[in-house]
Amino acid sequence: MFVHSVYFWLRADLTPEQRDTFEAGLQSLKAIPDVHTGYVGTPAATDRPIIDRSYSHALIAVFEDRQAHDAYQVHPDHDRFRSDCAGFWSDIRIYDCETPWSN
Repeated sequence: MFVHSVYFWLRADLTPEQRDTFEAGLQSLKAIPDVHTGYVGTPAATDRPIIDRSYSHALIAVFEDRQAHDAYQVHPDHDRFRSDCAGFWSDIRIYDCETPWSN
């Protein structure tokens, strides 16, 4: 399995319409055929010193393998999300991991 974790820090000056565009675009990424399982969310209400809750939104996309991830990266819907929404965040961090385990 290949797990692609993306954390977004949205700009504070976004309009409600821009925020809606971002959230719809983020949801659309889960529907890309190479995504085995996808999750979109906001920081949980957990409160421990070690937890980073500074991000605005997260995308966790699970793929069967690295090849599926690589196909996702060049999918037209992924390209559309980047072109439509890249100006909406002030920071983005991506963490990828590979695991031999599956559900």
